[in-house]
Amino acid sequence: MGFRYAVGGFGLVLAGWGGWLLLQQPEPWRIAVWLAGAVVVHDGLIAPLVIAIAALTAAAGLRLRGVLRGALIVAGSLTAIALPPLLRPGAVANPTVLPLDYVRNWLLAMAALALLTVLCAGVRAALRRAGRRA
Repeated sequence: MGFRYAVGGFGLVLAGWGGWLLLQQPEPWRIAVWLAGAVVVHDGLIAPLVIAIAALTAAAGLRLRGVLRGALIVAGSLTAIALPPLLRPGAVANPTVLPLDYVRNWLLAMAALALLTVLCAGVRAALRRAGRRA
């Protein structure tokens, strides 16, 4: 119980420090709007989508629910983080601001995540089969 209070207290200290740093910014309302948007995207889009897909896989009787849910959570988080550069229209005035090909890199990250998910699911299935034979 003491560990939980220590972790909670540490979290409160970090939240207070983050709030203090936010107020030190020249336009803190812009950051606050961005943070509120992140909460809306997570709670209004990512979480319901993951819950719906998890419910569908459970209804279909798939055993890979945990692996699939984990992959969806990571994919949703990466997409939420990548949305600003992905949705940025056209070229920027300063070419060093967004110098990378964010669409390509996001697609590569999604492909790597899909590959890791398939590998993890395959390893789990192989271990399950090996456990049944033993």
